[in-house]
Amino acid sequence: MKRFLIICCAVACLLSCNSDDDGVNNNPFIQNTLVQFQVNLNLPQFDNLRFAGGSTYIGNGGGVRGFFVFNLSGDQFFAWEASCPNHVPSSCSTMDINGVLATCSCEDYEYSLANGQLLNPVEGMDSYPMVNYRATKSGDIITISNN
Repeated sequence: MKRFLIICCAVACLLSCNSDDDGVNNNPFIQNTLVQFQVNLNLPQFDNLRFAGGSTYIGNGGGVRGFFVFNLSGDQFFAWEASCPNHVPSSCSTMDINGVLATCSCEDYEYSLANGQLLNPVEGMDSYPMVNYRATKSGDIITISNN
């Protein structure tokens, strides 16, 4: 009976392990850099984040070229690296927000801020999604990090 319980506990532990790569960047064009920033939704510069579909660019919070914060549903937030993920960082690689899209002026790539996916891939070329950072909300504070 003890063996059965030990085996059940071991199986339960294995099944509960999370194999996603939260905080791990596998993009060869975007180096791993520290991101640790708190957004206070009560500050006027972040008013746009108080509503679903709102987004903002934060250039001084870490990352390669800063990051975007996107409010998906009112309580679910995403944070994305602002450097275009499909080429080496350059003078044109810092993307801009255009509604619910991030756009790269180097190749006119467009990415969804809701899921980070490239919306206009070039046929026959490998492409990468936007690099995601962890975004957690507690009260009126959103913490963005990659560690």
